[in-house]
Amino acid sequence: MGNQYNLKVDGDEYFLDLLFYNTRLHCYVVFELKMGAFKPEYAGKLNFYINSIDAEIKTKPDGPTIGILLCKTPNKTVVKYALQGLNKPIGVAEYQLQDRLPAAMKKGLPTIEELEAELEKGFESKQKRSRK
Repeated sequence: MGNQYNLKVDGDEYFLDLLFYNTRLHCYVVFELKMGAFKPEYAGKLNFYINSIDAEIKTKPDGPTIGILLCKTPNKTVVKYALQGLNKPIGVAEYQLQDRLPAAMKKGLPTIEELEAELEKGFESKQKRSRK
């Protein structure tokens, strides 16, 4: 459905990193992308997004919204404690950038450094918007 999806809740605006609709499961899937290690507050934010999608966008035929948080280094114990007691389908996974691509693909794709720089720019831009 889009990246930086604009979600309005009672007059306030929020920007979801990625919002998809899974046609097989018939449900929305919210992705939150984080540059660094997992922090407990990320679970609360993702839970808020899931509840908001369920209340504001989801229709009766849709299944429960799923939340997926991708971060650099999730600490399993911290993730366990942060998600304990939440009754929403939320998953936390580690992303990995790798440099082993076939030569033909490497020519048409940015380098890892270029991707990291773009992610950092997007992160900084998002931080500036959230401070306003």
